Amino acid sequence: MIFSKNIEFKCFQKKRNSNLIKKNLSLLINQKNNEVINSLKLNYKYSYSKKFLNNLKKKYNKIRLIGMGGSILGTKAIFNFLDFKSKKKLYFFDNLNPKLNNYKDQKFLNLIISKSGNTLETIANSNILIKKKDRNIFITENKQSYLKLLAEKLKSDVVSHNNFIGGRYSVLSEVGMLPSSLMGLKENKFKVFNKLVNNKNFINQLISNVANILFLTKEKKYNSVIMNYDTRSNDFLKWYQQLVAESLGKKKFGIFPIISSMPKDNHSLMQLYLDGPKNNFYTFFYVDEKKSNKINNKSILDTYKVLKNKNLNEIIFAQKIATEKIFLSKKIPFRSFKIFRRNEEALGELFTFFILETILIASALKINPYDQPAVELIKKETVKRLI
Repeated sequence: MIFSKNIEFKCFQKKRNSNLIKKNLSLLINQKNNEVINSLKLNYKYSYSKKFLNNLKKKYNKIRLIGMGGSILGTKAIFNFLDFKSKKKLYFFDNLNPKLNNYKDQKFLNLIISKSGNTLETIANSNILIKKKDRNIFITENKQSYLKLLAEKLKSDVVSHNNFIGGRYSVLSEVGMLPSSLMGLKENKFKVFNKLVNNKNFINQLISNVANILFLTKEKKYNSVIMNYDTRSNDFLKWYQQLVAESLGKKKFGIFPIISSMPKDNHSLMQLYLDGPKNNFYTFFYVDEKKSNKINNKSILDTYKVLKNKNLNEIIFAQKIATEKIFLSKKIPFRSFKIFRRNEEALGELFTFFILETILIASALKINPYDQPAVELIKKETVKRLI
């Protein structure tokens, strides 16, 4: 089933009862006060001006993003999926590295991102990375916090992080769209919500997809294995991994998203997938790469002449189709995405699909998809250990 000119989606094979999901989706789409949903729309109001943005575009070519989890994963996903379109060099600092390179001889625009303004790892990295000659912009909530105080001390600009959008849902808000615009990407092209919710194919496939996932979890299939055939989509799938794990891992329920690198994992994990425990469901994720290295026909021996006149993308696609066929024969549940184009619209469609999917699963299970209460326990305990 085609979502649009950008994406082909094959849903799970079975039809499931979807009346509740259909009702919940209708309610979700029409929620005017849901800022997560509003951020997916073209008329979302950013907390920065076009003038502010254009001024930054002219002055800085090297940008560092300092943040954790959802504060940075969305932008990282966009940058690596659309790196050929970026007019800037981006550097991401989203973990603690004891040997951090702070590029002392270079001047940067630093984007320091934390909704709470009190993320320990972001504070530590900022402390080491920020230099006097850098320009610093803090994206954080409009309330007192460590990063807000630091911004005041450094006389830096502060862009308000929407109070009602958690980090993992923030990719199409200020958090993801400010850096994307600095890259030279068109923020309005990511905003495909209205077009999608008026597309019957999209709606029907989304509802069927959620109904199947709910059924599979009732069958004790809690592992969601994403078979990724596109290395440049790794960070997009890490964004998805966090979205699902942090939104749904509550009340002794959860879906465990596992990213599997294909076709490499044919030679390590595939035996387990095919003949191991039947507690997984699968997502095939493939991008139709337009430019791909070709096989050197002169060097191929006749014993493998089937590779002649092929490029690597054709070989990868053949492996994907072959694997899907074997999964079908073994009745292993899977869905499949084929991305035809690398552009803002395609990513916007994927972000929108997975955000809606996650919220709908949570709604059906009466789980709050927007909080992460258990993680706060570790944050508090870490502070205790450092005293």
